[in-house]
Amino acid sequence: MSTFTAIAASEPGPATLQQLTDDDLPEGDVTVDVAWSSLNYKDGLAVTGKGKIMRSHPMVAGIDLAGVVSASDSPDWKVGDEVLVTGWGLSEAHPGGFTQRQRVQSSWLTARPEGLTLQQTMAVGTAGLTAMLCVLALEHAGVTPGDGEVVVTGAGGGVGSVAVAVLASLGHTVAASTGRAETHDYLRSLGATTIVDRAELATAGRPLDKERWNGGVDTVGSQTLATVLAQTRYRGAVAACGLAGGNDLPTTVLPFILRNVALLGVDSVSCPTPVRAEAWRRLGTDLPTDLLDAMTTVEPMSKVPELAEQILAGQTRGRVVVDTSA
Repeated sequence: MSTFTAIAASEPGPATLQQLTDDDLPEGDVTVDVAWSSLNYKDGLAVTGKGKIMRSHPMVAGIDLAGVVSASDSPDWKVGDEVLVTGWGLSEAHPGGFTQRQRVQSSWLTARPEGLTLQQTMAVGTAGLTAMLCVLALEHAGVTPGDGEVVVTGAGGGVGSVAVAVLASLGHTVAASTGRAETHDYLRSLGATTIVDRAELATAGRPLDKERWNGGVDTVGSQTLATVLAQTRYRGAVAACGLAGGNDLPTTVLPFILRNVALLGVDSVSCPTPVRAEAWRRLGTDLPTDLLDAMTTVEPMSKVPELAEQILAGQTRGRVVVDTSA
């Protein structure tokens, strides 16, 4: 019986490094030899057991995976194909990507996009995909380069870092909001022209404040999102995709009914396949790979329990790629 290493939880609580066998694999029509995964905020909640992410047990953690097809009963995929999976309930309802082998549904798979290596797809991961979905939402709402600043909150994190890099590469003037002084030079290297102290946006102000932002990507929620909305220009738009600061929204209807501001909800877990494919295509062309590599660190899977604590404490920067072989 073939064995492999995974990070899994047999019962509610922290996930640990375990040895599994092929008998532990779930139902599915494609088996993937997993080479890379990534660390996201949701992974921190799942691995530490501090968030109710896993809906059943036993469960393998990790919401992302990338690797090579080793067995397939699907006409759409063959042995040797380089593929990735992000979202689709991995680590929640279905065993996830912190493993050396996984079996999945063929409909969840995305082919490795041109312009990115398998390792780089996990440097993108769910966080980067979410960032690009935010950019696509802003574009659909009419937010274009040259019309003013676009603010990115939680800019030092995974979603924020990719959002800053992509928006800047598309010609937007990007303001990066962070509470960590040590990330300022890093964010400027990604293309941010202005650094906004996190405290400025986390403090309650007037329901309708001075117009400042043409658009925004918010990963924080709560008062930060409320402040960004209050400062967004007439017919501007804000894409909201996170709740690192809380899931409440202490705002009023004034930005919406007096300035026609659009609040755009962005989800990457159940994103329709055509939209997901377009986002990955754009990531392959619009995200400079030198900047992607600069924001990425590679860590062994054995360190994931430690890294999970760090990401929840806001102590990681950019994107963390997980090497499942180590």
